[in-house]
Amino acid sequence: MPNDPQLLPCWTTVVARRTTLRAAALTAGTAATAALLAGCSDDPSEPGTGGSTQSGGTKGPDGKKQPEPSTDPAVVAALSTAAGQVAQAAQRVGAASKLYPALAAQLAVATKYHAQHLAKLNEASGTAPAAVGALSALPKGAAAALADLAAREQKLAVAHATAAAKLSGTHARLLAMVAASETQLAAALTVKKKQAAR
Repeated sequence: MPNDPQLLPCWTTVVARRTTLRAAALTAGTAATAALLAGCSDDPSEPGTGGSTQSGGTKGPDGKKQPEPSTDPAVVAALSTAAGQVAQAAQRVGAASKLYPALAAQLAVATKYHAQHLAKLNEASGTAPAAVGALSALPKGAAAALADLAAREQKLAVAHATAAAKLSGTHARLLAMVAASETQLAAALTVKKKQAAR
């Protein structure tokens, strides 16, 4: 028999086991990511997507009205800082889309999510939208620009997750949600970068 374990070399079973374990880990990671993103939706009429409510506010993921903007200086500072960082990331993604039109479709999701996150952060902080300074130059070449964007998204994810850990309640959840989205965007841009290199 061709699949008789006694006739196969010993490394074949190790490779099969490693392959199985790797596939299980990737599946678990994908399932965890899917669970995190299950609350995300693009339909503004659904609860939790920022659609308007009868009471005049916006609904959160659980369908309840979002809290009023914070008056706590630490929360306002954290949310304002995050809003400024997201605004700068959005401008950088927009600049990359214009400079490298081949990336525009690929970066459209990032543009949309940054705009949604920026609106939520500005709303929750209760402050005026953050002013964004001049952007540093984008790297030469579409693949290098994509790698730069992915690295910046990952750094922002770490910064926003760290800021979320210092807060509590809905504002911490908002920053954690933004960080999770940035992690997802960084991974998606990295995968696309690897595919572009092939």
